[in-house]
Amino acid sequence: MASVEELQKIVESYVDLVANGTPEQVADLYADGATVEDPIGAEIRNTRESLIEFYGVIAAMEKVTSELLWTKIAGNTAVFEFTLITETAGMSFKITPVDIMVFDDNGKIKTMRAVWRPEDLQQL
Repeated sequence: MASVEELQKIVESYVDLVANGTPEQVADLYADGATVEDPIGAEIRNTRESLIEFYGVIAAMEKVTSELLWTKIAGNTAVFEFTLITETAGMSFKITPVDIMVFDDNGKIKTMRAVWRPEDLQQL
């Protein structure tokens, strides 16, 4: 199992790559067959192609910034909150989800569930 320090670095990489990386780089953090439920209650994505499509929506924005606010890690699970600001077509939006990630023994994300509601999306 990955150490707390290793999982912390993966969380930091995830938050950075969502804003500054490619959809493929974000997908590389996931194990084969991993699931993403973002937000909780949404259709579950469980293929690399669906992850690339999902993160591609963010990558297509004109400007994206992210900031990790806090992280808690226990065993193979990390819970963290981050702020994501996207800008496109002269409009800016901010969301601050809390993500729950479970990792496999190799430090790859097995499951990611994002806790937020549509009304949490703020237009700036």
